Amino acid sequence: MGDFRSIAESIGLAIDAVGVLVIVIGLVISLGRFLHRAPHNGEQAYRWLRQDLGRSILLGLEFLVAGDIIRTVAVSPTLENLYVLALIVLIRTVLSMTLQVEVDGRWPWQQARANAAAD
Repeated sequence: MGDFRSIAESIGLAIDAVGVLVIVIGLVISLGRFLHRAPHNGEQAYRWLRQDLGRSILLGLEFLVAGDIIRTVAVSPTLENLYVLALIVLIRTVLSMTLQVEVDGRWPWQQARANAAAD
């Protein structure tokens, strides 16, 4: 059982590392695109920067949540750790939803209404 926990811990940490890398790489790419676009259209380039950066943060958060779930459930599934995990997931979900509003300019559930109105 110790080997399984060790492997699960390593997988969780690797997934966390991927999440951090996604955010950092997204930041670098977003800034590069901004610097390329800014001389031509500064205000629109800033909006694109925020959208690009928001998307990379959202994707990175998904990986971080997955890593937390794996480590909490597979490695140390105590009631206290599950409460901490629930709080982390709640905070990250709220953060993800607010970032989604920043990126798209509407709540995630408004997407279905916008698509239905377009049809």
